[in-house]
Amino acid sequence: MSKKILIADDEPNIVISLEFLMKKEGFDVAVAVDGEEALAKAASFAPDLILLDVMMPKKSGFEVCEALRADPAKADLRIVMLTAKGRDTEVAKGLAIGADAYVTKPFSTKDLVIQVKSLLGMA
Repeated sequence: MSKKILIADDEPNIVISLEFLMKKEGFDVAVAVDGEEALAKAASFAPDLILLDVMMPKKSGFEVCEALRADPAKADLRIVMLTAKGRDTEVAKGLAIGADAYVTKPFSTKDLVIQVKSLLGMA
């Protein structure tokens, strides 16, 4: 069974490229364009990993991450935060609230795939 990835980002170009990339790697992919949709899809799609943008409408990636980490049923969900905000304080906050990894944009797609596979125990 293939692993499932939820892409939560409000930037269409990022979504298109990430969706293409992850499907090419053999993952099942779902997309959410804001924080509230990300939480709804996390419940219905049951992803193994979420690529979570920090700056999104309705709920920020930080809020989504905190909500997912507060749900015991989502304890095994891997969370990779994606953001243009790469300051140390932002990274520290993302990791402190439960993100498994923090990737700043622009990022290397090859490195992202390696990181995703590593977090999912496929490396």
